[in-house]
Amino acid sequence: MTTSIRFLLACVALMTSGLLMTLSGCSNSEASSSTAGSITPRQFADGVHAVMMADRTVYATHVVTNLKKQDAPVTADEYWQDTENAIPLPAQMFRMGAELVDENPEAGFTYALRSKWPLNEQHKAKTDLEKEALDFISDNPGDNFYGEEELGGKKFFVAVYPDRAVAEACWSCHNDHPSRGEDYPDFAKDDVMGGVLVRVPM
Repeated sequence: MTTSIRFLLACVALMTSGLLMTLSGCSNSEASSSTAGSITPRQFADGVHAVMMADRTVYATHVVTNLKKQDAPVTADEYWQDTENAIPLPAQMFRMGAELVDENPEAGFTYALRSKWPLNEQHKAKTDLEKEALDFISDNPGDNFYGEEELGGKKFFVAVYPDRAVAEACWSCHNDHPSRGEDYPDFAKDDVMGGVLVRVPM
């Protein structure tokens, strides 16, 4: 990962967690409480998701798709680290940000991409609740999924939001990917391609 991309991801991660902590009026340890003057875990997750998806949509629409339209020498490529004049795909940018947040003990939450049809094994559902959530948002594309689960003796609030194809760069990459199986769906604009998972400790 180049220094400039790592710096950009770090800034986005810090701004996201810092802004939401400020809005909540609570410290990191209080982020999942619903006491007076703070916000509920669901409100926190909804706010985090709104910021993340705004950033991802801007990157996919105004950076990746624009580069293609301009026939620019810089391209978004799955193997960007080994390709000259290449930048990460939107899903890769998103995952790298999630990894930085996961490494930050002050963040107070984690997030990830999940899919019923993962091209990357990292995006497979990891728990029964995650599988249930992916089935739910696939069957109810206009709704979010909210639940609670216990992992390693700790209780978490879990929110999973439909991950939609917001730009041509999203669905064209998936539809043309060499790793897709025979039963892999063809995606189009606004289709639910997976889920965005936000996990908040309670």
